[in-house]
Amino acid sequence: MTADTSQQPEMFAEVAKTARWTAAARARESRRPDRLFTDPFAAGLAGAEGADLLAHFHPDYAASEGNPFLPIRTRWFDDFITASVGPHRCQVVGLGAGLDTRALRLDWPDGAVVYEVDQEDLLAYKESRLPADSAAIRCVRRTVPVNLAEDWAGALCGAGFDPGLPTVWFAEGLLFYLPEAMAHSVLSTAAALSAPDSRLAADLIGTGIFSFPYLRRFLGRLEEAGSPWRFGTDEPGRFVEGTGWSVTDVRQPGEPGANYGRWPAAAVAASIRGLPRSYLVAARRSGHRTSEDAAGSAG
Repeated sequence: MTADTSQQPEMFAEVAKTARWTAAARARESRRPDRLFTDPFAAGLAGAEGADLLAHFHPDYAASEGNPFLPIRTRWFDDFITASVGPHRCQVVGLGAGLDTRALRLDWPDGAVVYEVDQEDLLAYKESRLPADSAAIRCVRRTVPVNLAEDWAGALCGAGFDPGLPTVWFAEGLLFYLPEAMAHSVLSTAAALSAPDSRLAADLIGTGIFSFPYLRRFLGRLEEAGSPWRFGTDEPGRFVEGTGWSVTDVRQPGEPGANYGRWPAAAVAASIRGLPRSYLVAARRSGHRTSEDAAGSAG
């Protein structure tokens, strides 16, 4: 999840902490009577320190209700993936999959294959925390241990990915950890690997997050952990379109379809500048791939 591969071994422990606080947030949501999803594996992945990490990185979660954004984001991705996968689109790729557990907890159609792409050490940690018995998994789950700054497309194809099949891609909680050029490259590579009618779900943040005083402590703690947020855009649809995808939907938490009765107020109008924003973006790969796309995916 970082472009600086030379620091990967030293940074892993801290990067794992950011992944574990996200798992802790899923575990917390799963305990609510009005939960938006159930993740029975999240507590084990978060570990004994999970609740402390959650409070350290995101103090809002220390409150009794917690911050509603992560549960809404998780549910939105769940709904997108469930609606997108079907008999003719059973190949799924999680980019920067981290401690994601959708391969284990979603109800997959027969024949679904889910690829999880992320750093080797993080996937190894995940494997050590997951139950050994995977008999209940309805999909074929394949991990792809590779840094996204490396030839992850080659590693993915080497794991059995078929660029000729329509694919469902998801990049949850990933792109803003990357420099802008690398975020662009990751989505462009996914587009080049995608047959027509493939789908993409991703989340992005606005530039206001980096200047809003309320978030300085949170951003500072991410910086101290060696995994800062690096990239934001106030035109998420245009950014994704520029990587070869056709955007079908852009929503902010609180808007219809990204609320689930949990967001405390209506989303603030996009015309009001400078506020911290998060975006949920859906896109598809339409038309036919070019010869350059085909050459890139073959390489």
